[in-house]
Amino acid sequence: MAAKRPADVWASGDAYEPYVGRWSRLVARELLDWLGVPPGNRWLDVGCGTGAISQTILDLAKPAAITAVDPSEAYTAYARRRFEGAPVEVKVGDARAIPVPDGAFDAVVSGLMLNFVPAADQPNVAAEMVRAARPGGAIGVYVWDYAGEMQFMRYFWDAAVALNPDDREIDEGPRFPICQPGPLGALFRDAGLANVEVRALDIPTVFRDFDDYWTPFLGGQGAAPAYAMALTEEHRNALRDRIRTHLPIKPDGSISLIARAWGVRGMVAG
Repeated sequence: MAAKRPADVWASGDAYEPYVGRWSRLVARELLDWLGVPPGNRWLDVGCGTGAISQTILDLAKPAAITAVDPSEAYTAYARRRFEGAPVEVKVGDARAIPVPDGAFDAVVSGLMLNFVPAADQPNVAAEMVRAARPGGAIGVYVWDYAGEMQFMRYFWDAAVALNPDDREIDEGPRFPICQPGPLGALFRDAGLANVEVRALDIPTVFRDFDDYWTPFLGGQGAAPAYAMALTEEHRNALRDRIRTHLPIKPDGSISLIARAWGVRGMVAG
């Protein structure tokens, strides 16, 4: 059942939303509460995807304006439709060279993006986020705890590797070492942020039934769904059945898990 590592696919907002978009919004709330940025400020959302953090900023932070940047044409198109009429400017752009002026924002945030940047380029992304914020501005980032308590993905990858140990290198836990407290905090300290803190951001992920859990993995968006859809039907069914036998399914069919993200925050010196 060995699978050649498929490319991570980020092309459909409609498929992304039921996979992790719905959970990312809940983590975004935790991050914004932790940042404590007052109303009336200018925000930059780096790697905005379908707009989970930007929507949460609109709902909770009463921003003066938001600029949202993502390299995906499909995701930025989705976000533009989502934010039509709102004070949100959506741009296509690379986190390694964010198309914004220096010091233009009071708060710069990013969710679930940093680990998909090559490791050699991650310091540049952190530096770009710092460049975009004014002195005294806030920086906040979160990434999934792929190797630990991002449970619905952990059940998936544990089953995949149990069926074929050769696929361990595809597992998002080993692939993304930045998604741990030590490396994540060090990245932003090295970028010059002051008062850097890292903490766990835990949210409940409750699935109505097994289909509610499994169906998003068939959408092809992200590493685990891309892996699932690269399998033959026989091997995909074997993976599905193994996951089902290990999940904590309640008598009513529901599945209650948690999703942990690691969040980091800091302040731009000056």
